[in-house]
Amino acid sequence: MEFIPQFLPFLGLLLCILIFRYKTTNKTKTIKLTAPEPSGALPFVGHLHHLHGREPVARILGKMGDDYGPVFSLRLGSQRAMVVSSWQMVKECFSTNDRNFATRPNMAVSKYMGYNSAVFALAPYGAYWREIRKLVVLELLTSQRIEKHKNVRNSEVKYLVNELYSLNGSRKSVVNMTKWFEHVTFNIIVRMLVGKRFSSGCSDGGNNEDLQVKEAIKKGLYLSGVFVVSDVIPSLEWMDIGGHVKAMKQASKELDIVFGRWIDEHVEKRKEHDGDKEADFMDVMLSTLSNDVEQFGHARETIIKATTLILILTGSESTAETLTWALSLLLNHPHMLKAAQEELDIHVGREKWAEESDVKNLRYLQAIVKETLRMYPPGPLAGPRQAIEDCNIGGYHTVKGTRLIVNVWKLHRDPQVWSDPNEFKPERFLEEHSNINYQGQNFEYIPFSSGRRMCPASSFALEVIHLTLARLLQGFDLSTPMGKPVDMSEGLGIALPKVKPLEVIITPRLSQELYGL
Repeated sequence: MEFIPQFLPFLGLLLCILIFRYKTTNKTKTIKLTAPEPSGALPFVGHLHHLHGREPVARILGKMGDDYGPVFSLRLGSQRAMVVSSWQMVKECFSTNDRNFATRPNMAVSKYMGYNSAVFALAPYGAYWREIRKLVVLELLTSQRIEKHKNVRNSEVKYLVNELYSLNGSRKSVVNMTKWFEHVTFNIIVRMLVGKRFSSGCSDGGNNEDLQVKEAIKKGLYLSGVFVVSDVIPSLEWMDIGGHVKAMKQASKELDIVFGRWIDEHVEKRKEHDGDKEADFMDVMLSTLSNDVEQFGHARETIIKATTLILILTGSESTAETLTWALSLLLNHPHMLKAAQEELDIHVGREKWAEESDVKNLRYLQAIVKETLRMYPPGPLAGPRQAIEDCNIGGYHTVKGTRLIVNVWKLHRDPQVWSDPNEFKPERFLEEHSNINYQGQNFEYIPFSSGRRMCPASSFALEVIHLTLARLLQGFDLSTPMGKPVDMSEGLGIALPKVKPLEVIITPRLSQELYGL
């Protein structure tokens, strides 16, 4: 039996190895717990077939959240995605793991419409994104810069009110407010960027450049939100299923011609003034960006075109959609519309127009805007992000490359946070939610997203929304044709558009002298 003592060290070592492997295996299993996944995934396409239909994707994902919880995973073709819709999960993503989710996935819109990711909002996280975002914020979106362009906002809203009045003088008139909102927000941002102003096209046909730019921008916004098969199944890019890539290339070409013409005009003007005059943001970009050296792989002209594109897309259409939804909600709740007008009469009066400086006193108007952005956020699904490294969200292991989808629409209708979440109740922001702001740190309310990639233009957008809505409510009595309720059907798209144009009967409610005619 002498072999037994000799064998004991080996048995001890073997026992230690088994214990170590048992512990590490169990530990690995605990760490590698993955988020629940809906049933019904198909080979090759995963859960894509569940997201198809006439309903906005945010609503479809919201129903999945009811079944699978505030964090669940999806297989989208060859890509893994994680969907979150509770403030606790959003906080984990945009605070603890914010840097890890600060990059964007490489998508068709970035490549074909975003000038190969030169559009900073679509660019991957890194030095280029930081530098261009900093340039935009410092030269366009600080409080001082926003104040500097106050006259642009004021004059464009004044044009809007005066043109609406001129349609039929003091008589009632039916107008398509969707088009008017698009016009005023478009002109504000274009004047700030390139110093141009376009005719409304509502009462006349507009010139060729007007129509070319506006149609190309609308097409670009639509294409920014379409589903492209190759984004999740890259091997099928050559097929261009649905023809979206071809459409993106065509829209990009049309916009590129317009932006190139604008750059040439600015270069010529700068030659006449020896480059000293910086009248708008395009002048600032021409002065700041070097023409001799590429900036992180992009030529100066490409950066200027890409930045102009994203600022027009996000600075006009999404703001117009918010105004359309706000007025639609008020028309369906006439007692709230009347209350907003009474507030304006008390704090501003009927002898002068409301100014931006008056908004701080218009608490009910502010609550209306907040409630509109809760129910109809500009981005019902926050811009897609991608995990840079493995991480842990809500106790679930999330692997590198996973796409993060934050369902803002569902988050803003969480019954555990919001009483009667599907009801329009502006007063909630005067009572139990009065402390909520737009800074992205109240994770139950993020209409402009949160974290490093949140929208940097929220303050600018709110100035436009508040002033436009205040002047419209102050200047006109508003109702719907035949007294019918507004159809609130939601369309498909990146900004949750309203399906049917908003037609409104307007009647001037102030003295004729105030309309500047």
